[in-house]
Amino acid sequence: MAVNVILWKFTDQGIRNLKDSPNRLAAGIKAFEAAGGKIHAAYYLSGEYDLITIGEIGDEMAGLVHTLGMNLLGNAKSITLRAFTPTEFAEALAKTP
Repeated sequence: MAVNVILWKFTDQGIRNLKDSPNRLAAGIKAFEAAGGKIHAAYYLSGEYDLITIGEIGDEMAGLVHTLGMNLLGNAKSITLRAFTPTEFAEALAKTP
């Protein structure tokens, strides 16, 4: 399954509704898992980004649809980074010319 690290930054709307963020996060995790994914970790951050989620899903299109849906709610914007295990990275290196 593809592992993704998603960095979330609250929008003005998300900041206005900040006290509801833990409930929105729980609902988002539940929806992601209903789509066949698994969230391994979620952390609120200090600094440039406000939240990070780390998860995996077998159907990358389902993952994309979920992330787009979360963005459309208007409380946060996201950046998705595909993550590779050291073994996956070594396999890719072995295939390079």
